[in-house]
Parts: sequence; C-alpha cells; structure tokens
Amino acid sequence: MLVVFVAVFVLLLGVAAAIGLIGAPSAPGADSSPSPVATASPPGSSLTASPSVSPSPDPTPTEPPPATLVGAGDIALCSTEMDEATAALLDGITGTVFTAGDNAYGSGTAEQFADCYGPSWGRHLARTLPSAGNHDHLTKDLAGYFGYFGSRAGAAGQSWYSTDLGAWHVIVLDSECDKVGGCGLDSPQGKWLVQDLADSTARCTVAIWHHPRFSSGFHGNDKDVDPFWRALYAAGVDVVLNGHDHDYERFAPQDPDANATPDGIRQFVVGTGGASLRNFEQTAANSLVRSAIAYGVIKLVLHQAAYDWQFISVDGSFTDAGSATCH
Repeated sequence: MLVVFVAVFVLLLGVAAAIGLIGAPSAPGADSSPSPVATASPPGSSLTASPSVSPSPDPTPTEPPPATLVGAGDIALCSTEMDEATAALLDGITGTVFTAGDNAYGSGTAEQFADCYGPSWGRHLARTLPSAGNHDHLTKDLAGYFGYFGSRAGAAGQSWYSTDLGAWHVIVLDSECDKVGGCGLDSPQGKWLVQDLADSTARCTVAIWHHPRFSSGFHGNDKDVDPFWRALYAAGVDVVLNGHDHDYERFAPQDPDANATPDGIRQFVVGTGGASLRNFEQTAANSLVRSAIAYGVIKLVLHQAAYDWQFISVDGSFTDAGSATCH
C-alpha cells in the first residue's frame, strides 16, 4: 500500500508541474520578476509603460503677405483728365486705395462727387479709405463727401477713423481744424486720437490727412496740425501721408520740431492726384526729394515690420522709391 501511495503522489506532482500549478525553478541568472503590464499614468506622472513619443513641434509661424496702400490727394476736376490718368494707374495696382483730401473740386458737392470723382477714382470706391480736405468742407457738414463715401468715411458726422491693414494700423484724420472742433489734443478728434494710439497694438502705423505739417510747396508748413504730430511722434508712428500742396515731396524722419532723427516720422506730400501742379516756394528743413512735374500716386508695400515706397507717375517722367523699417 505504501508503494502504491508514493507512486500516486509522484504521478500527481508531475501532472501539477506540467499544467503550471507549481512554478518551475529559474535558471541561474534568469530574471524571475513578472513582465510589465501597460497601464495609464496619472496626470503629471513621469512613469510610462513604453518609451514616450515627443509631440510634433508647432509649425513655424508664417509671415502674412504684405498689404498695399496706394493713393494721392487733390484729385478730381471735371475740367481735366489727369484724375482719369491717375485712376488708370490704380487700375493696375491691387490693394487698398487712400485719398489725402480734396477729393472733388471745386466744392465737394454731391454733383461734383458724382460727375467728377465718380467716373475716375470712383471705380475703386469699394477699396478706398478716404480723408477730407478743405475743398470737401466747402459743402456744409461734408454732405457731399459723406453722401458719396458713406460708412467708408467713418461714423456719421465724425470725419476721422482708424482701421488695420495687414500688420499695420491706419489712422485717418481731418485737418480742417476750424470745421471739426479743433485739432488740439483736448478737442474731440484729439482725444479720440490719443485713445486710438493707446489702444493699438500694431508695431507699424501710418496716418493720413490733408494739410501737411511740413512742406516746401505753395502753402508751406501748417502749424494747426502740430498736435497731431506730437501725439503721433510720442506713439512711435512711422509714416504720415498728406496732400494740399499740389506736388510730391519726401522728408527725412523728423520730430515735431523739425529735427531730423532716426525715430522720427517720415512724411510724404502727395498732392498729385489730378489737380493742377504748383511749383515749390522754398525748401523746408529735412526735405529730401521734391517734384512738381508729374501727376501720380504713391504705393506703399506694408510688411510686418518694414515698408517700401514708390512714387509712380502717369508718364514715367519721375519716380522715387525706397525702403525703411518700422520703429
């Protein structure tokens, strides 16, 4: 009986080993620890069950395409065809059109906008940022100007506004100071300007209005807009575009007191949109380039932190071009 019991016991041990109920002894040097099991790690844990895979790096931001701003001031007379000639230049230039005032001669009436401005620059109305000039103001309350440009000229009864164009901030002001409550920083327009400059986050800014602070032309320097310059200079504005004097003039960057300085504002006078050109009367400080022989438009290509300029004449008789970085 004892022999039978031992035999049965040995037989059962063999079966148990065969089906894994009793672990087999490890081979010398073998790792007897259990195999790892993949589990989700809690948030913030550095433990992972498998080698981590680094996320793909964010794509490098691409610079948006530059914007184009093109235009002039002192534009449309029914008695001449030079506004048609400058409008033909605009036909071949994509981008946003600006006007630097005196859009429709002689008094900015609804009829003059319809009959003189409309057939030439008017075909670019849908892409135009207008500004008002003294001739536009000869019609009470800018009725012809607002009636033609509508909401593109800003809020009703307020002839100043701002917008963004590409990476740039664009400010449009009204320099007919005695018709708009003044141009001082305590005036409605001045208070608006200071706030607009404070609200803008753009690195690069261009301002547009009619009367130039500095000019070698027939009208010369206009001190009434000095508060504009001081506010714009303090905010680091880069470019000012004006009309009023019927010529083209480019200034070196300068401060409000006409001191040339790299951090100053570069001013362009572009009163070459169609009204009769006039000769220069003197040479203002910091005036670099002057021309009273060519009708045309200025084209600004507005990059992220720089700009290119080019004056394009209708007959190819004059040009001026260059580039600069923003402040």
